[in-house]
Amino acid sequence: MVLGRFGAASRMREFAAIYPAKESTAQALVPDFFSLRQALNVASADQRVLVVIHGSDDQTKPLRESLQAVCNDPSLIGRFHYDFEKSLKEQKTIRGLKAAAGIAIVRSDEFGLNGDVMAHLPLDAEPATIKRALLTANKEYARTTEQKVYSSHVAKGTQLGVYFEGNVEYGEDRDGDGEIDHRGGSRGQRSGQRGR
Repeated sequence: MVLGRFGAASRMREFAAIYPAKESTAQALVPDFFSLRQALNVASADQRVLVVIHGSDDQTKPLRESLQAVCNDPSLIGRFHYDFEKSLKEQKTIRGLKAAAGIAIVRSDEFGLNGDVMAHLPLDAEPATIKRALLTANKEYARTTEQKVYSSHVAKGTQLGVYFEGNVEYGEDRDGDGEIDHRGGSRGQRSGQRGR
């Protein structure tokens, strides 16, 4: 929207040249979601495989650092979502998730409310092993997952009564009064959010 529909890529390259990276992307932090529930939902919406790293802070701290090089590898960067979880109180939403600390590679369901473990690795798995497992899972996911058509997906979610209750109220404060302005008509208060 800011750069326009046409020529956006060339404008982005211009901005990138003006503001070059000061650090190597290879050491960028591993992204993490607020909750497993949110991670499942966003992974489904983005149609990406979710990597759930679960264990105590002491158990997962070394992996937070060693995983940087893996998730920022050119063949993997931007293709997965990652979530670190200390406890698995939401584990019933993911079929096949082991209670023991580890790395679970997860496929979210159509609306991101549940998921299935595609592979499970120990926290001390070698980076090369993790990379191979992620590439294999991504290939399988791409082969077996139908690409979503947003309008059809939202319509189906609305028909089925699927709704993701987020931490922030949906909508925009268009008039700047500090209150969310909800559009009238058929879209109602939950405008555009059903079916995610």
